[in-house]
Amino acid sequence: MTHDIQIKPTSIVVFGGTGDLAKRKLFPAFFNLYMDGRMPSQFQIIALGRQPYEQESFRDYVHENILAFSRNTNFSQEQWQAFQDHITFHKAHIDDDSSYDDLNMLFNKNDALWGERGNRLFYLSIAPSFIEQVSSGLKRFQLADDVTGDRIIFEKPFGYDKSSAIRLNKLLANTFHEQQIYRIDHYLGKETVQNILAFRFGNSIFEPLWNNRHIDSVQITVAEQVGVENRGGYYDHSGALRDMIQNHLLQILCMVAMEAPEEFESEQIRDRKADLLKSVRRIKREDINHYTVRAQYDAGQINGLPKKAYRDEPGVNPLSTTETFVAMKFYIDNERWLGVPFYMRTGKSLQQKHSAVVINFKDSTKTKFPANKNSIENNQLTINIQPEMDIRLSFMSKQPGLDMEMTPAQMVFDYFQCASNGPEAYETLLLDALDGDSTLFMRSDQVEEAWDIIEAIQEEWEHGDLSPIYSYPAGSWGPEAADELLKRQGHRWLSSFPPFTQPAIQKHGTTV
Repeated sequence: MTHDIQIKPTSIVVFGGTGDLAKRKLFPAFFNLYMDGRMPSQFQIIALGRQPYEQESFRDYVHENILAFSRNTNFSQEQWQAFQDHITFHKAHIDDDSSYDDLNMLFNKNDALWGERGNRLFYLSIAPSFIEQVSSGLKRFQLADDVTGDRIIFEKPFGYDKSSAIRLNKLLANTFHEQQIYRIDHYLGKETVQNILAFRFGNSIFEPLWNNRHIDSVQITVAEQVGVENRGGYYDHSGALRDMIQNHLLQILCMVAMEAPEEFESEQIRDRKADLLKSVRRIKREDINHYTVRAQYDAGQINGLPKKAYRDEPGVNPLSTTETFVAMKFYIDNERWLGVPFYMRTGKSLQQKHSAVVINFKDSTKTKFPANKNSIENNQLTINIQPEMDIRLSFMSKQPGLDMEMTPAQMVFDYFQCASNGPEAYETLLLDALDGDSTLFMRSDQVEEAWDIIEAIQEEWEHGDLSPIYSYPAGSWGPEAADELLKRQGHRWLSSFPPFTQPAIQKHGTTV
């Protein structure tokens, strides 16, 4: 996470180089790193794909996608020309030995040009079913045999349940060393998610309060306004529990709740994350309905436009019981968090796109203020991840005037004001992989523990008949049952009423 830009010469191989992820995220990320002077001084990106491309036409294709998807489109023809010289397209089939032989020849060509064996970064932007073929091909041709310099990035989903994740980990352990394996979750590359660690451990005013003596509850929301769109066929075999809770939200939980490492070092941070996941209380099958809510979106309206029901989406089984919304409550059984409820929810076709972490502090006011229409509210710390990127601390303050009237106030740190064109998540993660920093990537034990947390829930929802599946209108905040989950302990979903939807306070004509 702290980078030495003098990275060794590197051959970068993108399996699935003509796919959607490569065009929308990977090539724009590599280009932005190049423009920021963060790429190795000597590198070559080898894009592998099944359809034939001439070198010039493939580079034109990459150029079009960078103009369409990159945050940086203000560049000269000379800058583009210099970058495109680092791009090579190679037609390849992952089940054809000659493709790996050709790849070896390209590596040898690069190494001869650089005067040394370069590092090798393999990005597997492919379906999970092809991982075994690619891994065995790389091993058979000894293309990734430098343990310290060769790295392999795997996209999620990493397995589809605990047993498949264990099998995949065993397969990779027989092919690569764990330190070579980079399991990517793009959510961990987001600037505000990374800042959780800096905010917690770099500020003495907050870390002493980060425990069950001062925190009443924690909420993690990842709400999406879009539906399944053109991914119905995939999503209907996945669902929100696997697609979002098992990776994104549990990884955010790790950042929020993990213990402090003795040193800010990759393996120690990953050790603390694994410890945290092991401490999450497993939900017993008979308690699933008490701690969880699942639902599907029904027809509704979003931004004034009609939205069809999930079961009417293309590729979705009309009788599907796949959840598009999950709300759940967890407890962490360790000294720091004992008794504190952690609420999570995620869903599609909700009222707003909004991802946030809300820390709700206990009411510790000792003075009894005079009664007034503004009741005392608990202090809250809100970390907005997207689309807003800020940290908000809400507190009570005396309202100007002759009477002791209390009113909520906020202090806000806004990322957009500090860096309106900051790096995107894939840029951060690709640079970490190039530099050999695995802090933000999942280790095998983290993956297996995350699957273990949801295993009983997953099995019940897929094969049982005890858990109801609720519905909610598209454009809402989900089913009423999700609100009832919190009401039992006197809580409500705080990020359904985000501060940015409230009118700003006017003071002498200035918005504050």
